[in-house]
Amino acid sequence: MIAPHKQHSPGFVKLVDEARSRIREIDIDEYKRLREANDAGQLIDVREESEYSNLHAAGAKQMSKGTIERDIEEAFPDKGTKLILYCGGGFRSALATDNLTKMGYTNVFSLDGGWRAIEASGLPLEK
Repeated sequence: MIAPHKQHSPGFVKLVDEARSRIREIDIDEYKRLREANDAGQLIDVREESEYSNLHAAGAKQMSKGTIERDIEEAFPDKGTKLILYCGGGFRSALATDNLTKMGYTNVFSLDGGWRAIEASGLPLEK
């Protein structure tokens, strides 16, 4: 069972909704389909370091919402690299996806449902 998401302030929800109008999102079923087709690109966990170190999706790289814009070009200089971002529920990843798109990344997606969807999906996890 997917845990309910945190109650967010109206201003934050509005900001996320605006970002969502400009980005591409996929759900966990689409992500699993991409994995099976060996076309999932790089999964990036934008949660905080402490969240990531507790447990994360196998193979995910950690680049927190607070640092991803600063570090992404060094880690992934090819702006056509497929990147799928996730956070706890899809809010922070939507904001980060929007910013990466503004930075010129052309193949970046936010995973709707985020960590909660990954955890409930049966996909492999690691510490």
